[in-house]
Amino acid sequence: MTRKALILIEGTRFNGPLYVKAAQRLGLHPITLSADPGRYDYHAPEMIEAIRIDTDSLDALIQVCSRMQATYEIGGITAAEEEVYATVGKLCRHFDLPGPNPESIEQCCDKFVQRQLLARGGVPIPAYRLAANEKEVESAAAEIGLPVILKPAVGSGSSGVRLCRNVDELTEHTSYLLGGKHGWRSSRRILVEEFANGPYYSADIMGNEVIGIAAADFDRPPHFVFRECIYPAPLFADEQMRIIDISLSCLRTLDLGWGPTNIEFRWTERGPVVIEVNPRLAGGTIPQLCQLAYGVDLVSEHVKLVIGEKCDLGRRRSHVAGARKLIADRDGILDWIDGDRATAISGVVEVKFYVEPNTPIVRAGDYRDCLGQVIASSPSRALTETKLQRAVDSISWSIRPFPALGEKKRLPAAHVPGPGR
Repeated sequence: MTRKALILIEGTRFNGPLYVKAAQRLGLHPITLSADPGRYDYHAPEMIEAIRIDTDSLDALIQVCSRMQATYEIGGITAAEEEVYATVGKLCRHFDLPGPNPESIEQCCDKFVQRQLLARGGVPIPAYRLAANEKEVESAAAEIGLPVILKPAVGSGSSGVRLCRNVDELTEHTSYLLGGKHGWRSSRRILVEEFANGPYYSADIMGNEVIGIAAADFDRPPHFVFRECIYPAPLFADEQMRIIDISLSCLRTLDLGWGPTNIEFRWTERGPVVIEVNPRLAGGTIPQLCQLAYGVDLVSEHVKLVIGEKCDLGRRRSHVAGARKLIADRDGILDWIDGDRATAISGVVEVKFYVEPNTPIVRAGDYRDCLGQVIASSPSRALTETKLQRAVDSISWSIRPFPALGEKKRLPAAHVPGPGR
């Protein structure tokens, strides 16, 4: 009998392993196609089949998938990574498999195009301008008014995103983005946005159904590194309905509505304002938190859609789940990190470290600054937050300063995993 395979294009640090495990639970054989399979450290221990290929080449992907059909029945093709999700849509179209609309994904992944479409659709968004050089950034910031957010027009994981509160910070971050230090995935276009100040929320959607809404906050500005996430968000019924209504307007405006979508909001003086629409499953801890809170496995339900099965989004429980990130407070070399006491706390379901001792720590102002995470769940928000705090307080680590410049060359290279989703 021919085995049914799930083809995964590239991978991610958080959601990648979840897709692999979901495929296996559903009786599928997961196969990853990647330009560099070594980026994903969950391949080797799980004995996952991985094929090295140029994932920027649609023709190459079509050829390798066609060859696979001699050995496997291709049940579906998908990805956890936003950057290749439009390609996934094109592959699904070529092989007549269920999948997202690639044109909708492409226009959504370009944040400037997304902003234009949302504005035309009457969706509340921050003021914005597109800039390609220092002069245009300065002009846009003057028109909008400081503080502003500078971000690449295409990107994810908060990479290159910064709050600029004054002219000096604006100049510094513009020089960083345009000076070759940022790893651009496309042409160097900068989005200059009004800083929409207020509590952060995100809506998780499958198809046209809003499954849940999370609340989160960030570590110290000017960067946007997630510090804590609570699921579900503590919202009144009318506040929840406003977010749901705007979320559905985003789907209609951007021609989305197949598979997962994640929409980020800030609740400002004028109500919920859309920060970004992500045409994919949320990254980080969100899928785990949703499953702990509601009993809904977003990854497995997405895979069911991918292979043409009906998904089940019914809630099976009503708990409150939370995650706290362990964020490095300095650069240097991680001596040690200890979380044994945290794992023994009732209600703590995960204590996970992303780095090992002797790893160089160089803060980047994005998801890579996180050393690890703690996840807890209970029937109430207050109890969950108490358990999280107890767990975090019991975790300790040591980061020593970098040695002299001459010695630094002998340090082991830091492992840089895939994008933080």
